[in-house]
Amino acid sequence: MTYCVAICLDQGLVFLSDTRTNAGVDDIGTFRKMTIYQKSNDRVFTLLSAGNLAITQAIKEILNQGDLFDGVNIWNAKSSHDAAVVVGMAIRKVKERDERALANAGIDFNCSIIFGGQVVGEKPRLFNIYSAGNFVESTYETCYFQIGEAKYGKPILDRVINFHTDLNLATKVALISMDSTLKSNISVGLPLDLFVYSTNSFAKNQAITIDESNPYFSMIRNLWGTKLTEIVTSIQEPNWQMDPNLLSMVVPPQRLGPIPTIEEKA
Repeated sequence: MTYCVAICLDQGLVFLSDTRTNAGVDDIGTFRKMTIYQKSNDRVFTLLSAGNLAITQAIKEILNQGDLFDGVNIWNAKSSHDAAVVVGMAIRKVKERDERALANAGIDFNCSIIFGGQVVGEKPRLFNIYSAGNFVESTYETCYFQIGEAKYGKPILDRVINFHTDLNLATKVALISMDSTLKSNISVGLPLDLFVYSTNSFAKNQAITIDESNPYFSMIRNLWGTKLTEIVTSIQEPNWQMDPNLLSMVVPPQRLGPIPTIEEKA
């Protein structure tokens, strides 16, 4: 499986992906799910992919070759939106070519893509592109997307991230989100690819691969687990002798009666 997350902020963008693929407990592989496209002083895009690996590789190959759709590819698109349309068209091209053969083999056409970046003259933008080739764009209110095994890392993102979050804090939260996923799902695994893009930089200076030996990520994994345990143990224990009036404030008696209890008959 996969876990990828991307965050769009006023300071820039954060992209993070794992590299594990598996077709069973004894068929584990490592494949890159992040691709960066750069044209100096003009545009930078990043693509994160999840789903059927053969499908996503075919889509990326079309983009890498610069195939034109109505005369447009990601290198000459006038906006990030237009570039996202190109990605959607690449998905549809692969779908048109392969979907019937996949269906005959009992395989669904399954792919999910996060695509984002910046074209000179506009702000950074982020898109979640579906297997039909259509997409939604991140907003001020919803400034991050996840694909793959999203549920484990979502709570920390929801609690901390907003459009004005500092880029370094967002990077840290993305890594914690990934660590939570690694902890709870063996189908997601190291190494990780991380790209932090600063608005108007048009560079990939902060792009790294993180493996088991990375000291910063090791620190996050150890400290996050320790701090979570400390927080939980510091919270007041349940008081089973609490005032019944307090209980009635939490659960109004007229809406919910007592818990049903069945006792064994003698």
